[in-house]
Amino acid sequence: MDLMQAALIAIGGFAAGAMNALAGGGTFFSFPTLLAVGIAPVTANATNAVALWPASVSAALALRPELRRLSLRHYLVPLMAAAAIGGLVGGVLLLLTSNQLFYRLVPWLLLLATLLFTFSPWLGRQVARLDSGQGRREHLTVTGFFAQLAVSLYGGFFGAGMGIMMIASLAISGHTQIVRINAIKSLMSSVIYSVAALTFIIAGAVHWPALGIMLLGTVSGGYCGGLIARWLPNVWLRRVVTAIAWGLTLYYFHDVYA
Repeated sequence: MDLMQAALIAIGGFAAGAMNALAGGGTFFSFPTLLAVGIAPVTANATNAVALWPASVSAALALRPELRRLSLRHYLVPLMAAAAIGGLVGGVLLLLTSNQLFYRLVPWLLLLATLLFTFSPWLGRQVARLDSGQGRREHLTVTGFFAQLAVSLYGGFFGAGMGIMMIASLAISGHTQIVRINAIKSLMSSVIYSVAALTFIIAGAVHWPALGIMLLGTVSGGYCGGLIARWLPNVWLRRVVTAIAWGLTLYYFHDVYA
């Protein structure tokens, strides 16, 4: 890796960390950056997942008070089991996928993530309309278990847009409080990324020099993003991320299939 490639990874990581703190969609910056410097697609995706791991764990820890309102034995443990199984299976599927096949899947995966990001404000409004101040949830339904399993499998395999998918699955399974949905989403994301990241590390699928540089970028970007989040208009940031996401999606469709 030369100096220019290292600088590009640092910039991509910084942009990803800042955008995750400001408006979301950081993967649209970090993952394509790893591909752009010549890292193999499967390794790039595995490295990107490990880079997102610390942030997902810290977010879950910050929302612990809200999680205490849920039944641990009958709700959170089965839900975490679904997240762990799905994250493991998705991670293994990624490792079993050839770089050539995964690269051909990249445009479709980016398209799905872009659509989810584009319409996430609408989904958030639909969930907000259902907000009824629900009480303690004691049992996980079969629908909720398999919905989480499906989302977790996607998260272990690719991950971009997983948070939006999880919001939808939690709403379908009966949750209507946005604060509680975000708390559960953060906990499940931390489980998925932890299992997937450990799988990638054990399998030797992580590009360590790129990971170290990207972590420096994401941490510093997240800190700076947090500092300026109060005065930058979220709507304009989302529009920038949406435009970049659509541009990247179209670029990879052209690059892969033209």
